[in-house]
Amino acid sequence: MQVELRHLRALCAIADAGSVSRAAATLGVSQPALAAQLHRIEAALGGQVFRRGRLGVTPTPFGRFVLNRARSALMTVDELLTGPADGTDGVRIGGYATPVLSGLLHRLFELPGSRITVQTEYSPRLLLDLLVSRRLDVATLVDYPGHELPVMPGIGTQLIAVEPVFVALPAGHRFAGCDEVVLADLAGEDWLVTPPDGAGWPECFYSACQEAGFTPRVRHMMTERDMIRTLVGEGRAVAPCQATWRAGPDIMMRPLAGPPLWMRHLLAWRHGGPLADRIGELRAFAEEAYRDAIADSPAYARWHHTRVMEG
Repeated sequence: MQVELRHLRALCAIADAGSVSRAAATLGVSQPALAAQLHRIEAALGGQVFRRGRLGVTPTPFGRFVLNRARSALMTVDELLTGPADGTDGVRIGGYATPVLSGLLHRLFELPGSRITVQTEYSPRLLLDLLVSRRLDVATLVDYPGHELPVMPGIGTQLIAVEPVFVALPAGHRFAGCDEVVLADLAGEDWLVTPPDGAGWPECFYSACQEAGFTPRVRHMMTERDMIRTLVGEGRAVAPCQATWRAGPDIMMRPLAGPPLWMRHLLAWRHGGPLADRIGELRAFAEEAYRDAIADSPAYARWHHTRVMEG
């Protein structure tokens, strides 16, 4: 037997009801039919999902594993099948976890009567697709030189900020005390980079390294910020990072010398969406949030002040 979505829903219904008979009533089938189906599902999965008792059923350790995966799979499928937003659930805002998104949300949640649903995704291109499919109303996006996000029908965008890419170094690194670091001087380092995001990262970083005359030796690839801090802080690697990234006492953030590798922060929205007539206000919120992020990053604040004075 091949396990299908309806079988996963049956397992979840049994777990939620605590008994096969109560789950059968919920699903509109007979208790013997559901019990027989459960036996076939367990045989297909190769293990007992529920422990039967006088008062009902409880998941086995294997069953808890199965149910966790089943609920996750059903949630993903239900999300795919959900129709476009109709505005009844409030405003849907998405983005990657940047200071622009967090600062914008903080300001929006403070507004009276705000009804906001938040969805974070790692891929800017996926967020753009969610806007196009009307599953999001507003999103904060990023893109990179030579990999600018495409212009999409029905979607408006405004530039919030252009941010340089910094490098995170262990506090004891030989270049940690420098005002800026030449990328080519890091050619012999072990690198940690975040995975491809479908919008040009880390391809633009690899291109910058090639232009500097070397291919980076990427030892680690991850998104978990605590693990990144640990590996860099322990001297296991150096890492390209956002200038607004909050590092830690064992890490020094340093700008790259010369024309910096950069990323753009964008605000995007659906034309005709619930916030389309308030984009000016949202842009002001996002820009204010980004200024606060600069102030919270001493290394970036110094770099930014120098550039403003030179400009």
